[in-house]
Amino acid sequence: MIQTPFETPPAEGEAVEVAPGVLWLRLPLPMALDHVNVYALEDDDGWTVVDTGFDSRRGRAIWEALQAGPLKGLPIRRVIGTHHHPDHIGLAGWFMHRDGAQLWISRTAWLMARMLVLDVQDRPSPQTIGFWRRAGMPADMLERRAAERPFNFADVVHALPLGFVRMAEGETVTFGRRRWRVMMGHGHAPCHATFWSQTDGLVIGGDQLLPSISPNLGVYATEPEADPVGEWLDSCTRLKTLARDDQLVLPGHKLPFTGLPFRLTQLIENHRAALARLTTALSAAPRSAVDCFDILYKRRIGEGEFGLALVEAVAHLNHLHRAGVIRPVGESRGATLWGA
Repeated sequence: MIQTPFETPPAEGEAVEVAPGVLWLRLPLPMALDHVNVYALEDDDGWTVVDTGFDSRRGRAIWEALQAGPLKGLPIRRVIGTHHHPDHIGLAGWFMHRDGAQLWISRTAWLMARMLVLDVQDRPSPQTIGFWRRAGMPADMLERRAAERPFNFADVVHALPLGFVRMAEGETVTFGRRRWRVMMGHGHAPCHATFWSQTDGLVIGGDQLLPSISPNLGVYATEPEADPVGEWLDSCTRLKTLARDDQLVLPGHKLPFTGLPFRLTQLIENHRAALARLTTALSAAPRSAVDCFDILYKRRIGEGEFGLALVEAVAHLNHLHRAGVIRPVGESRGATLWGA
């Protein structure tokens, strides 16, 4: 079963020591999931920071307070990015510019982050608008969003200088006075690094290993036929071979936890159950991706979460299509209809 040894998260600007020389910190996010966990691990020459939070004036001020307080004024020598999403990589470039820190990250994650920071858009691309239409976004919402400035990584991610230290599947790295095995997960983000201590029972999970929520598995206009659900299920199955009940998992959100084998089984079964519900519903009548919201989520999806719900619905349909379970059977107002 899942247990959470630390029930109270650190307050803003403070830290909780979860293991010798390992500090749990939190940065705020301006959304429903209102925080990201970051970790500072003490080395002989300073600190290694795992993930960073958004780049904002508030985020920088919190980090400056952390460095003056719990981090004891010691320099940050390296920043590790578990994956390319902005709440995890937002201030990496700032630390590199200000402190001369190295960035350790997978090659794919670095390329994704740097590409997205440089790709500033004033309006959604025609490809994105077409992708939304085929998924079944309502016409009024589509018209409104087509005229709005979309979210840009550059809004909350500091420019990334050239140069990084590549981390690859299966290699051993050393930081925080521990040796870690690097294992990559896929589905939520390509080449998402997780770290498995060979010195003690710590696991740094990022968004690949979360205790009480499932990370978004999304398909976007950049790769409209991708199968992140299949990649996620494969990753959970593969990582489960390394999981033990006594390991303390340090996740990207929510609370540190134990009981990783049980949690990975849950994550697998949750998506398999969703796929089974979809298969049954599409056997009865064809639906667009948006029409599948009630089947997948079993609750009303508001406009604020509509985008993430849409890309995850497409991901589940893509997985069933690739498995030969469903196929496109028609169209309604530009939206693709799927049936068994």
